[in-house]
Amino acid sequence: MNYWAILVAAVGSFALGGLWYSQALFGKAWARDAGVGAQSGHQGRIFAVSFVWALVAAVAFAWVLGPEATLSRGLRLGAIVGIAFVAASFGINYQFSRRTLTLWAIDGGYHTAQFLLYGAILGLWH
Repeated sequence: MNYWAILVAAVGSFALGGLWYSQALFGKAWARDAGVGAQSGHQGRIFAVSFVWALVAAVAFAWVLGPEATLSRGLRLGAIVGIAFVAASFGINYQFSRRTLTLWAIDGGYHTAQFLLYGAILGLWH
């Protein structure tokens, strides 16, 4: 595994999340539908733990992608993982917890974009 590519993929997904959930994109709609008010408390801990999970996901994705990674294979696998595994799993949980379709689209969309980004970085930098 290319650990530099994995680190760049994790940092990239973390940056993507910052943009995705910003007020410029989906932050207001996400906060409204998630029932989250103004953030207070241990923001550093939230970001640190989130980055660790992004790194875990990037390592696992690199392992599944394998040593013969290509851009095409990375993007294909990223779409499958993002849509069919993560977003679909969120869909099940959000249905039972009565979350909105908007919240599912924001969260599922982010994770689909995240795994597409992993696939692009790891597929190009093998």
